[in-house]
Amino acid sequence: MRRFFGFVRARPLSPAEQQTVAGHLMAAERPLFWAQTPADQRHAYDTMRRAAQHAEDRLVLRAALLHDVGKGLVELGAVGRSVATVLDALRVPLRGRYAAYRNHGPLGADLLATAGAEPLAIDFARRHPDPDPGGNDPALWRILLEADHV
Repeated sequence: MRRFFGFVRARPLSPAEQQTVAGHLMAAERPLFWAQTPADQRHAYDTMRRAAQHAEDRLVLRAALLHDVGKGLVELGAVGRSVATVLDALRVPLRGRYAAYRNHGPLGADLLATAGAEPLAIDFARRHPDPDPGGNDPALWRILLEADHV
């Protein structure tokens, strides 16, 4: 329910927030960010703001902004996303757009790799909300996880 209402109530980024996002992302990453729904853009921006309270590292801020870009490939509204989340929690096999929504992390990681994103952004997109697979700074990973799940 929290995800549903968060998605439905999300306000689009202001021009100043849009400028902040553009300033943090590389040119090849920007289209991936803007392909997300306004609600996903808001979530990413808020995740970046929370991460910035604990780390000023630009790599962390970029990873926060880009972690859900795979959702930009999936055309599911609030109800569809809620259904996919519940079915996945019940371990019901998912197909089509529902399966793509569940797999948005690996889809986004592939997009980020093609765009030339840094390993932290690619790994976090692929693996969140799981623990660090190794090779990343555990403190930075923890900051990203906590910023994403408030």
